[in-house]
Amino acid sequence: MAQLNLQHIDKIYDNNVQAVFDFNLDVKDGELIVLVGPSGCGKSTTLRMVAGLEDISRGKLLLDGKDITQTPPKDRDMAMVFQNYALYGHMTIYENMAFSLTMRKEDPNVIHKKVLAAAEILGLTSQLNKKPSQLSGGQRQRVAMGRSIVRNPKVFLFDEPLSNLDAKLRGATRREILLLHKRLGATMLYVTHDQTEALTLADRIVCMSMGHVQQVGTPLELYDTPNNIFVASFIGLPPMNLFDVTFREGKLQGKGFEVELTDAEKATLSGYNGKEIKLGVRPEDIVEGGSLKVKVFSNENLGMNTLVHGHMGDNNRISAKLRGWTKYKNGDVIQVSFQKKHFFDKDTTNAIRKGEK
Repeated sequence: MAQLNLQHIDKIYDNNVQAVFDFNLDVKDGELIVLVGPSGCGKSTTLRMVAGLEDISRGKLLLDGKDITQTPPKDRDMAMVFQNYALYGHMTIYENMAFSLTMRKEDPNVIHKKVLAAAEILGLTSQLNKKPSQLSGGQRQRVAMGRSIVRNPKVFLFDEPLSNLDAKLRGATRREILLLHKRLGATMLYVTHDQTEALTLADRIVCMSMGHVQQVGTPLELYDTPNNIFVASFIGLPPMNLFDVTFREGKLQGKGFEVELTDAEKATLSGYNGKEIKLGVRPEDIVEGGSLKVKVFSNENLGMNTLVHGHMGDNNRISAKLRGWTKYKNGDVIQVSFQKKHFFDKDTTNAIRKGEK
């Protein structure tokens, strides 16, 4: 398919508002990259700059080594799938999928073969004579994907494609996109605010906040070794617990609680003796049994797991994702321990790695 290189890209609007700051990314041939972050973080603006729908204020965009920064959208050999499907209501599904090829005046026999092949991939063969209004939301999104597939572009661009679907359809369509990627081996850029989509779809994730890239890495890297508090809080559901603590005498002392550390963790925090830091613990890394007391105020049974919310020490909010179906009541006190801990500098919010100060 294609390699894509975004080099020091900025987006500055006419009113001098900057939406994207120094965006750098090398997308490998056949890679599925997911841009994730909250609304207004710049992810869709970045995708639109790649598509040519927004001008690039500064920087370069390369496709297979060729500078396409100023290339018109129609000449970039990219196909975009939008949130709202963008289908023509008066056309059949067949006509919608064939539209771009018809406009390019391709041979009708070639168009027919391409449409049938795409319909077969997406399970739309029996729907080709229907109008979009006769299809479900998930089917319409598949038609939008099929319209892109028939073009055989170098790069597929997805802009929040599942936002209009209900939870069940989102899960099913997400799996279809993943299977489509594996089948086509296509280079894809995918934008979403849903971190579950990011974790399940991506080869690599680009996590953004306020126009800045916070971290680029595999889903496991962002989940397991977040660069900063923002990534730690945004990736993972429920979000990571964060506590104000002080590293003193080889322990972490919080408001009304104390956490023991391993020798390796003490070494990591060796430059922070006597200083305040942020302790991060994912709910799923909290287990029953230990010296930390939690007073329960709510209990959510989720089947194989239970999400327990409570207070630890002097009113420190904490959420624990415990295995099994528990029946804790408001006011119950349980004892827990932390299996894995994350440490963050309180001033910079960056993760503390071994030996850093």
